[in-house]
Amino acid sequence: MDRRALLAGIASVVAAPRATGAQSARKVWRIGWISITGIPRPDTFDRALNDLGWVEGKNIAFENRYVSSPAGIQQATEELVRVRIDIILTISTGHAEQILKATRTTPVIVLASGELGSSGLVASLGRPGGNLTGMQIYAPELMGKRLQLLREVLPGVSRLVILRPGPLPAGLVNAYLQMTDETAGKLGIRTRYVVFETPGTLRSLFAGIVRERDEALLVWSHPFTRAHGREILDLAIKHRLPVIGEVGEWAKQGSLLAYGPNMDEVFRQAATYVDRVLRGAKPGDLPIGQPTTFELVINLKTAKALALTIPQSVLGRADQVIE
Repeated sequence: MDRRALLAGIASVVAAPRATGAQSARKVWRIGWISITGIPRPDTFDRALNDLGWVEGKNIAFENRYVSSPAGIQQATEELVRVRIDIILTISTGHAEQILKATRTTPVIVLASGELGSSGLVASLGRPGGNLTGMQIYAPELMGKRLQLLREVLPGVSRLVILRPGPLPAGLVNAYLQMTDETAGKLGIRTRYVVFETPGTLRSLFAGIVRERDEALLVWSHPFTRAHGREILDLAIKHRLPVIGEVGEWAKQGSLLAYGPNMDEVFRQAATYVDRVLRGAKPGDLPIGQPTTFELVINLKTAKALALTIPQSVLGRADQVIE
């Protein structure tokens, strides 16, 4: 064999793995985002992905699917599965339930779910199994703290209405209702639940709240209620109804107060699940994460509009006060 041909052959063999590695390094992973219209991916989550080395347009690409109601989530999932998406992201237990009806193979990461253990969507929090993992923001003790804060701010409150989205997994709803009712019962507060499923029904729901003479409103944290948060809060102020939210964002937007997980921390942790799955981990092997930092946010502007005085004992415990 000619010496030049021999050297060229050796060079091609040596170079081949390098070329393959370069091609692999240039792979762009496709990530689906499914949410209610008007609820984009959290900025904190995107920044955390960037910090982990995942940059849109460089090594990841997002396929966004926005639906007007929870009913459209399964269809959006089927569309993403057809285009061979690598990961599907969402932000609630109800959304995750609909997604799993359409795929049991594509990795699904939920950024901030409700209670997953009783939902039937995972085998256990420590070892989810299947194709779902992510962050859970539900904790039974949180409701007790929210209702205790409500009692401190409104000592005479005895009738609480809870606005919750639907449909949701039955196991999750039952666990939440049981925990809420037990806590409220100890405080002498009567609870009543209103299901919000269809856009455009809020005015009639609030008319019912007025007829029932409910004295305060608790809003479940969910993309659907968040998407209609401005209308919910405007109607509450109009009817002079104090609102308590489950995450700080509600108080920042106008509820009287909110107590719950620090969502920036939750979204940063959620980004690490995407990182691990893209690097080869199986979702079912990654334990469900739970927040460790919580915040109390109080809106004094809303208190003034409702002619309420927040006790100093409560103000002193606030992590943020909106003035």
